[in-house]
Amino acid sequence: MIFIPSYPNQYGGNQNKLPQNNNKDLINERVRFPEVLLIGANGEQLGKMSSREAYHIAVEQELDLLCVAPSANPPVCKLINYNKYRFEQQKKAKESKKKQKIIEIKEIQLTPQIGLHDLETKAKAARKFLEDGNRVKVGVRFRGRQLSHVDVGEEVLNRFIDMLQDISKVDKAPALDGKWLTAVLASTVK
Repeated sequence: MIFIPSYPNQYGGNQNKLPQNNNKDLINERVRFPEVLLIGANGEQLGKMSSREAYHIAVEQELDLLCVAPSANPPVCKLINYNKYRFEQQKKAKESKKKQKIIEIKEIQLTPQIGLHDLETKAKAARKFLEDGNRVKVGVRFRGRQLSHVDVGEEVLNRFIDMLQDISKVDKAPALDGKWLTAVLASTVK
């Protein structure tokens, strides 16, 4: 066994450690195919050649060799400025992430003895959630002996669902789960 001492560099890292490349792209020396189809920087086909020849052409033109279709026969490589390519990819990913709408599930809790005014107030809050495109989980909580009168809680829950039927649909029907009677409403507003 050979012992190779490692000396930390000025930043505290290990000099014997190779830099890690987090991306999975086949670029420059990583392109190791016997034959590749090379496409120039302006989109023109430069023909079939070995990957080593293609890499030397990329070095001469001060560009990077990127394998864009490794599963093709022969694999297709392109001469590009890799830093600019990565920047454009990150920019596209950021834009698509901005356009995503994250749907949240908001919860509303009711009791079997809730008053009509309180029920309307809770329905008003649920209406705002549904208009924003979120889902609403409505739960009726039973305490102690209330559990023997589940029908009262079902009546309250059905009345709540009827108040919101113009902008919502029942995504999950009311079901008893322990001491909770729950239902999920989804928005029909686009």
